[in-house]
Amino acid sequence: MKILVSADMEGATGVTWPADVLPGTPQWERCRSLFTSDVNAAALGFYDGGADEVLVNEAHWSMRNLLLERLDDRVQMLTGKHKSLSMVEGIQHGDVDAVAFVGYHTGAGTEGVLAHTYLANSITGVWLNGARASEGLLNAHVAAEYGVPVVLVTGDDLTCADAAGYAPDARTAAVKDYVSRYAAVCRTPARTAADIRAAAKEAAALAGRYQPVDGGPFTVELEFDAEHLAAAATVVPGVAVSGERRVSYTSETMYEGIRTFKAVTTIVSSAVEEQYG
Repeated sequence: MKILVSADMEGATGVTWPADVLPGTPQWERCRSLFTSDVNAAALGFYDGGADEVLVNEAHWSMRNLLLERLDDRVQMLTGKHKSLSMVEGIQHGDVDAVAFVGYHTGAGTEGVLAHTYLANSITGVWLNGARASEGLLNAHVAAEYGVPVVLVTGDDLTCADAAGYAPDARTAAVKDYVSRYAAVCRTPARTAADIRAAAKEAAALAGRYQPVDGGPFTVELEFDAEHLAAAATVVPGVAVSGERRVSYTSETMYEGIRTFKAVTTIVSSAVEEQYG
C-alpha cells in the first residue's frame, strides 16, 4: 500500500496569518516544525494502518518547507517546484493507492483561515463546472482521473467541512477552528498529532485504486480583484474573458485542466504590481 501525502501549510497546526507561511520570516521558521509534526503524524498513522510506503509531496509556496530530518525514517519526500501536477505530483504513475490532503485550507472568497486558491491574493473566486472550488476540490478531481481516493483531509474546521463535498468517505482531523481569515482557536501540536495519527490509521482502510473517472469536460472560471489580471490570463491559449474580472476555459481532462490553471496563475502573479495589485 502506497500513500501520497499532498502537504500544504496554511492548514497546519498553529498557522493563522501570512508571516506563518511566508518563507524566510521568523514565524515561518517556527511554523515549519508544526507543519512537519502534522505531516509526520499522518505518515505514522498510515504506517499504523498497514501502509508500506508513504511519499510526501511538498505543496506549499517554494515547496521547500518541511524539515526532512524530523520525518519518520520510512518516509520519502518530494520537494521542490516545477512539477507536472504540482500539489498532487506522483499520483500519475499508477502505484499510489490513496492520497491525503494535509494542511489544506478553504478556497478563495470563502470563510476559512488563510482562505485562497493557489494565489494568496488576486483570485477572489474559482468555480469548477459551476461549483465553487477549493484546492482540495480541484486536486480531488485530478486524483479521481487516476482512480485514487482521497482518504484523509486535515486543516481548519471549515476545510474539513469542505472535504465532505469532494471526499465524503475521507477521514478528517481539524487542527484549529476558524474565527477569521487571520485568527483561529488552535489545538496544541501534541493533541493535533494524536488526532491526525488516529484519523490516518482509520483512513488507511479506505486505500485502494478504483476505475479512473472520466468526469470531463471541465469548465474552470476564475474571478480576479482587478480587470488587468483577467486580461493577462488570456495570454494562455483557450482562456477567454467570461465576465467582469473573470476568465474561463474548458478542458477535456482534469490533467489538462489543472495544468492550465497553473499556467493562468503563473501569468497572473507576474502581472501583479507591488502596491496596486
